[in-house]
Amino acid sequence: MFEGDTVIKSELVQIVAARNPHLYHRDVENIVNAVLDEITDALAGGNRVELRGFGAFSVKNRPSRSGRNPRTGDAVFVEEKWVPFFKTGKELRERLNPGQADQDD
Repeated sequence: MFEGDTVIKSELVQIVAARNPHLYHRDVENIVNAVLDEITDALAGGNRVELRGFGAFSVKNRPSRSGRNPRTGDAVFVEEKWVPFFKTGKELRERLNPGQADQDD
């Protein structure tokens, strides 16, 4: 199915196109791009995106803080920022850990 440790977008497009030979490759590429763009736009708007059985994407706030430069050890100010966050869905966790009871519920 997947080659290597990481799947890049072009490989995902190829896999989906191979599983759906009735669709043109360019249409599959447009669909994948549209889905990813909609998720990105929703997150940029501060919304949450939930894909049942797979997981939920959201944004979390990281407040400003004092940090350290790893090279010099000097104190540095790290500004507040918003970061993407992904929480796996129950079905995905069960598929990754077959036979284990769900710990989060």
